[in-house]
Amino acid sequence: MLNISKILFLTTMILGTIMVISSETWLGIWMGLEINMLSFVPVMYTFKNPRSAEGCMIYFLIQSIGSILMLMLILSNSLLVMYHLIVNELLNMMLMFSIMIKLGMPPFHFWFPEIMVKMSWSNCAILMTWQKIAPMMVLMQLVPNCQQMTLIIIMATIIGAIGGLNQTAVKKIMAYSSINHMGWIVACMKFNNILWIEYILIYSVILIMMIVMFSFYSISYINQMSLNSGYMEKTLIAILFLSLGGMPPFLGFLPKWMVIQTMMMSNTLFTLTIMVLSSLITLFYYLRMISTNFMINSPTWKWNLTTKPSPYISAFMILINMSLPVVMTLSF
Repeated sequence: MLNISKILFLTTMILGTIMVISSETWLGIWMGLEINMLSFVPVMYTFKNPRSAEGCMIYFLIQSIGSILMLMLILSNSLLVMYHLIVNELLNMMLMFSIMIKLGMPPFHFWFPEIMVKMSWSNCAILMTWQKIAPMMVLMQLVPNCQQMTLIIIMATIIGAIGGLNQTAVKKIMAYSSINHMGWIVACMKFNNILWIEYILIYSVILIMMIVMFSFYSISYINQMSLNSGYMEKTLIAILFLSLGGMPPFLGFLPKWMVIQTMMMSNTLFTLTIMVLSSLITLFYYLRMISTNFMINSPTWKWNLTTKPSPYISAFMILINMSLPVVMTLSF
């Protein structure tokens, strides 16, 4: 049955993001972010249980804190009587903090993994892809003027890598992986302001393919990764994890390669080394999940469905992730 309410809220959520992108004033940007947030809260409430309600409340409170901080700064801008350079630096830093709260970037990241566990896979996909676009558009305007950007990039990549090591819930692992990728996206903004759009596009494609597989097999924990399926599905999940980790020759290596190239040209080798090493840590816990999938095979898991995804869909997903050599051939 068609859920009209859900379609309405999804439409207003998309309109809120478009409003942020097209707005010329800070107040218009704030309104767009509020519309986007208030539309996503009812979409989150899919299951009528305490966990879902708790997730909605946490998300609403955190986003409200970020919005209130942002609104206070916008309205008090004209009232501050100080040397204009000090005002600009202070406002820029506080606006950065408000957007970082909204995005779940370190050191304001604690709500992000907790809320992911309380959501369905489809809502997790929206939170990790679409809901990041509007705050990212605001962040893009603030990054060039922020002096502390390198510290934020290093913090995001290290916390995203180390945070996922001790987790058994797949949703929490994906949340920490998203925090790690946020560091790479912000690095795109700092050194090449348009590159982040290509990065988030490729990241979203890989992420959505992974979430389709997780949702189909009802995977929530690492011990459920042992799929009762053929080698096509097992290979697909292994390729998706390696692609998300940025291993060549898979598609996920392309955006990281672009960031590495840009940062090498900017001569920021220390930051780049930390980012690459943190990516190796994320690859470790991806490989841990892949090994569970390949080494254990049991037909008795009750959460595995009897039906399998179409082999054509699996083959199509594998082809997308193996398309890096083709992309590189056409780009030269």
